[in-house]
Amino acid sequence: MRATNGILLIGYGAESTLMGGADTAVAQDTSALNTNPAGLVQIKSKQFDAYGSVLRTTHLEQVDARNDQHADNRYTLLAGGGYAQALEDLPCTAGIGFFTQGGAGAVFKHINTPFGTNDEMYSLFGIAKITPGMACQVNDRLSVGAVLSINYASIKQGFFYNTSVPNVFSGFKNKGADTIRPGFKVGVQYRLDEQWTLGFSYTEKTELPLTGGTSLVNNGASGVVRYRDLSIKGFALPREVAIGAAFKPDDRWLLSAKINWIQWSDAIKDVTTTWQDPDNPSAASQLRTVNPQNWHDQLVYALGAAYRYDDKTTLYAGYNYGKNPVPRQNSSALLAATLEQHITLGMARKLDANWKITSGIEWLLPKDVTYNSNVFGQNTEANNGGFFLHMMLSKQW
Repeated sequence: MRATNGILLIGYGAESTLMGGADTAVAQDTSALNTNPAGLVQIKSKQFDAYGSVLRTTHLEQVDARNDQHADNRYTLLAGGGYAQALEDLPCTAGIGFFTQGGAGAVFKHINTPFGTNDEMYSLFGIAKITPGMACQVNDRLSVGAVLSINYASIKQGFFYNTSVPNVFSGFKNKGADTIRPGFKVGVQYRLDEQWTLGFSYTEKTELPLTGGTSLVNNGASGVVRYRDLSIKGFALPREVAIGAAFKPDDRWLLSAKINWIQWSDAIKDVTTTWQDPDNPSAASQLRTVNPQNWHDQLVYALGAAYRYDDKTTLYAGYNYGKNPVPRQNSSALLAATLEQHITLGMARKLDANWKITSGIEWLLPKDVTYNSNVFGQNTEANNGGFFLHMMLSKQW
C-alpha cells in the first residue's frame, strides 16, 4: 500500500475519506471510533458499516541511472467496518470497529542492481487495528468519547536476494516480523449552536517493534544462511492532535475543516534491523543495520463539504494537504510516504429506510522526489501517485 499522510490514510470509512479527512467535528458513523470517538453519540439506535477500497497506482516508480521501473503491485485492497448502538439506560453509545490503519510499500521485480545483476526488491508494511470504544452525551452541547485499540503491524522485505558479492553485499529476504500493541484515543465534540460544531481528538503514540521473524541471507558460494530471530525496530504510530469545525449554513449544506498535527519526529527516527540465531555455526552470530529516517512532524489541512441533493442523495467533496514528512536524503521508492495532496468526490444514496451505500474516488496527486542514494547513485527519483475507489454499505435500525 502506498502511504498518504505519511503512513496513515487521510480518512477512515467512506464519509470521512470523501470529505477529505475533515472529520473531527463531523464523525457521525462508526468510523468515529477511529476519527473522533465523541461523534458516536450521534448514533441513536444501531448502526453497522462495512467498507472496502481499491488503490490503483499510476505513478509509483524507481528511476535512476540503470532503471526506469514502475512497481509491479499496481493494486491494493483495504477493508474495515464497525458496529455501534445506543445504550438504553445511559446517554451513551458503544461500539467496536476494525480499520486498516495505514502502511507503505512496493514490489519491484526487475531492478538492474549496481552489482550487474537483475533482481527483485520489495517492502510491504501494514497496520490494522480493532477499536472498542464508547461516547457519552454530557449535556445538550458536549459529548466525549474514548477508544482502546489493539494494533497489529507486520512487515515483509526482500532486497536483491539472488545477488551476492563477497565482502561487499549479501541479498536477503525478511518475513514473519510482526507485533500487537495497545493504544488509545480520546475525543470531544461541542455544539456551539444549530450551525456550528467544534471537535478535538488526541491519539497517543504506539510503538510497533516488529519481532519474531526469520530471514534468508545469501552469502554466495558460502550458501544461504537462515537467521531464526529477526527484529525490526523503529516504527511507531505517531502521536496526533486534531482540531476541527463543522458549519451547517442551511438544511442542505455541511462544511467542515480540520488541522491535524502528526508527530512523526518521535515515531520514525532510526529503523534498526537485527538478524540473530543463524542455522550455520560458521556464519556471523549477529548482523545489524541502522537506517536513519528522521521524519519531520506534519501538519495536515483538510477541507470537506456535503450537500444533500434530495431526501435520498448526498454529494461529497474534499481536499487534503500535508507536506511530505520524509527528509529528501532518506527517500525511497520502497517506502514511498511522500504524497502531499488528495482530492475526493463521492455520493451517498439511501436504498430504503435502513440501508445506505456510499461510494467515491480519491485522487493521490503525483509527487516526485529526487535524492542521492548510496545504492542507486545521484539523482535517483522516487515517484508516487494513483487513485482510490471507496465504497461503504451501511445499515441503521
